[in-house]
Amino acid sequence: MLEKLSVFIFGERLQSHLPERVRESISQQQRESEKLISWVQLLLVVTFGILYALAPSSAPEAGVQPVPWVLSAYFIFTMVRLIGSHRGQLPNWLLMASVVMDMVLLMVLIWSFHIQYMQPPSFYLKAPTMIYVFIFIALRALRFEPRFIVLSGVAAGVGWLILVLYVILSASGDPMITRNYVTYLTSNAILIGAEVDKILSIAFVTVVLSVAIVRAQRVLNRAVLETTAAEDLSRFVSAEVADRITSADQAIQPGDGESKVATVLFTDIEGFSTISEKLSPKELAQMLNEYFGAMSDVIAKYGGVITQYAGDLMLVTFNAISQDEDHAANAIRTAIGIQEIVISRTFGKGATLKTRCGINSGEIIVGAIGTKDMLVFTVHGDNVNIAARLEQLNKEYGIYILAGENTVAACGDEFTFEQMGEVTVRGRQAKTKIYTVKR
Repeated sequence: MLEKLSVFIFGERLQSHLPERVRESISQQQRESEKLISWVQLLLVVTFGILYALAPSSAPEAGVQPVPWVLSAYFIFTMVRLIGSHRGQLPNWLLMASVVMDMVLLMVLIWSFHIQYMQPPSFYLKAPTMIYVFIFIALRALRFEPRFIVLSGVAAGVGWLILVLYVILSASGDPMITRNYVTYLTSNAILIGAEVDKILSIAFVTVVLSVAIVRAQRVLNRAVLETTAAEDLSRFVSAEVADRITSADQAIQPGDGESKVATVLFTDIEGFSTISEKLSPKELAQMLNEYFGAMSDVIAKYGGVITQYAGDLMLVTFNAISQDEDHAANAIRTAIGIQEIVISRTFGKGATLKTRCGINSGEIIVGAIGTKDMLVFTVHGDNVNIAARLEQLNKEYGIYILAGENTVAACGDEFTFEQMGEVTVRGRQAKTKIYTVKR
């Protein structure tokens, strides 16, 4: 029952612990918030000073003038806090002390009004400066930690209670307490109910803001965790796929997909098994990392998206996940770029890697396959199978780029193609014309 009530009031608690890097990111934001709070405080004290300087004063010219002194003390305190927030993280005890000091200085400023204007103490209870109490409480919400809001509200409530008790006790023979609302408004008399209302208002605002910040904090933590997960996910799949998954209006289910006219490029390293036998696991990983890094650069250059890795094989799509009207030509450009890279350099400890490319265009299905607990976001369909088969057929023709007739037709006259023949792709009855590109 209490758990349900807690969830209803404060929102659902984050079930898992935030990773250290996430907590550090949030701490950094909190430090930036302290800078903002300090600047807002400086703006407030400057505003106090300007209003005091510009407002016509009815105070006697002779005698004590405490308001300028209090404002000066508060200005110095605010400047020290501002400098401290910019030099590094302020310790928690100093932040807590700062919250209390803010309210103490504000209450002293309000208290000093009756001395400044030579009036009975009840005079300061009607000072409009009391409204700034709520600004100081709300200011603590910028840090996104409810404890500072609660501390600020408690300090304000206790401070105002002390001011009220001071009025009552300072003139025991004539406490100036009234029950008449008109008398209260038109004289220096005090109405206990009005002062209780002020304290209750401070408490209510503090509670509401604290609850709001707790709820927002839980939503923030969940959002930061999900954002971090999305960023981590983009390191295992392409950024486009990660964005598609995380921005979906509804959770992706097995079989969810859409039909797109796109181009698919399969790549495979020739003789990879023979090469890998001669390398240690560490050397093999280093070689593949260099190879995939070089391949990803040229793939990204022409708008391709690496949809899947499988050993040394890559499945690259154009216009399947990110929009690309010139997808067929860009796939050909990518294949040519890959050949230029593998011819011009070596990988790992001097390994020369020849890469076969199979390219085909047409209607494919883009979506998720698998189970509800384990999904793979990929492309599938007859035209994907043709591209995979064309990559394998390179070996029979002794070449490294083969493209289907749909791709050639979509490219127009930009490239010079040579027909290599017609083949029957496994699983299809109709023959498919295949081409290589002349460079």
